[in-house]
Amino acid sequence: MLPAEIRRRDGLQAGQAFEVERLERGDYRLRRVAAGANTGLVDWLLACPVKGFMEQAVAEETTDDIHPGSHHCLALG
Repeated sequence: MLPAEIRRRDGLQAGQAFEVERLERGDYRLRRVAAGANTGLVDWLLACPVKGFMEQAVAEETTDDIHPGSHHCLALG
């Protein structure tokens, strides 16, 4: 457990991950491990109180439908 002053000063929060490096007996270095860009995204989305808002897109074509040498244009709208 780190003292509250250190946690407050460095913005440390419960659940963050750290690497611990032993420098010598009784001396250690903590290095905060950066979370991945999407860490917690799925949990956040699942916690949304509005269910059924997003619908899966129906694909009329797939990349399997594209043949070498053919010219396909992306139609927006």
